Amino acid sequence: MLRTLSLTSRLTIFFIALASSVILGLALLFMVEADRHFVDLDSAALDDKKHLVEGILASSRSREEARSRLNEALKHHHGLYVLIKGPQGEKLYQTNGYSGPTTQASFITTDDGRELQSWRNGGREFHEMSFTAGMVQGAAGPLQVSIAVDTQHHQEFMRELRRSIAIYAVLAILLSGFLAWFAAHQGMSPLRAMKRRAAAVTGQQLQERMPEDAVPIEMADLARELNEMLGRLQNDFKQLSDFAADLAHELRTPISNLLTQTQVTLSTQRDLKTYQDTLASNAEELQRLARVVSDMLFLAKTERGVDLPHKESFSAAQEARELVEFYEAVADEKRILMSVEGDGRIYGDRLMFRRAVSNLLSNALRHAPVGGVVSVRIESSSREIGVTVENTGKEIPPDVLPRLFDRFYRADSARRHPASDGAGLGLSITKAIVEAHGGAISATSDRDWTRFRLVFPERRSKAEATA
Repeated sequence: MLRTLSLTSRLTIFFIALASSVILGLALLFMVEADRHFVDLDSAALDDKKHLVEGILASSRSREEARSRLNEALKHHHGLYVLIKGPQGEKLYQTNGYSGPTTQASFITTDDGRELQSWRNGGREFHEMSFTAGMVQGAAGPLQVSIAVDTQHHQEFMRELRRSIAIYAVLAILLSGFLAWFAAHQGMSPLRAMKRRAAAVTGQQLQERMPEDAVPIEMADLARELNEMLGRLQNDFKQLSDFAADLAHELRTPISNLLTQTQVTLSTQRDLKTYQDTLASNAEELQRLARVVSDMLFLAKTERGVDLPHKESFSAAQEARELVEFYEAVADEKRILMSVEGDGRIYGDRLMFRRAVSNLLSNALRHAPVGGVVSVRIESSSREIGVTVENTGKEIPPDVLPRLFDRFYRADSARRHPASDGAGLGLSITKAIVEAHGGAISATSDRDWTRFRLVFPERRSKAEATA
């Protein structure tokens, strides 16, 4: 039932229940205390009349004198009844209108420890005190005295009090419910404001943010987290838009080349050699397209957080040396000196590691000057394995360094250097591979050296861990 109600309704119901419990609890406590107070008043009045009756009986010389003095002393006390019995149970004195209980009496203990009897007669309640009085002159034994007081006045007051408290309680609960609804409704206004802001967020309008300063402290954290989420979404959306634009640009050029070249070739009759050259050229463009698509699929898989396909422990230095041997021909052509220093064991995917280092070596050889140096330094510690690929050459501007790992970004863009056959995905793939291993990548550059550092966490295989 509550699940279908709004938060405002739930809070209103909760506050009404709480207010009802407090008001009714206080009303009950007040009624109980008022009733006890009246019992104490009756006890004090009865005790006072006890002393009066005892004094009259003790000082009277005969029963007739006692009756006369009692009538004189009690005739102005309305609602007070006295019954005096002799040692044999005979009535010596009884006030007018006193007829005794018609229901079984119950006992009431006052705050000072006295016991009173409570009984009813004809719909009226009486409180009675019984005691033994001193002998009247000439009496054969002690007298049994009962003094009762009619509580009708107190009961009428209690009935009026209950009626007044009931009316007050109903009005107070209704007022509390209205105030609770108003407070909850006003308290939820920041959420409604956040809802309006959230409704304004679209793919074309991601700059909207939740009001952090205009909401209560309890909602400020929620607004802050939502703003950070919107910031991440805005950044991811921008990257996605940039990626779509860059991908369209990268695919448009080879597709346009393929289409133009094919249309030109088909426009007139050609010899076999021309067709073969056209198909060979088309094959190169298609291979470039296939590499771009394959790289994009690889990046999409790594960004989804897939596990490494083939985990094993391998030597980073051995893999680096084999890659250096592979690139020796390119290095010899530019008279570049290549070297590998240090070693360390990495637990991960060997082929993915080779691809990451291969991308860095390819970039290093491309940008190193003739007669330069390209080196791979491997550093091992108890916490991590560091693999640094560095090369001599021109400094990369500081504003370019943070964007080197963006998709399709090239500081040496193919648009300015047509001879470059890269698609701008090598460093993005390298970063994805390192992060898939739980590591990180960074780049630094100065006037003499450019360095790319890969950091892999120290992880051992199960066989090594149990060895």
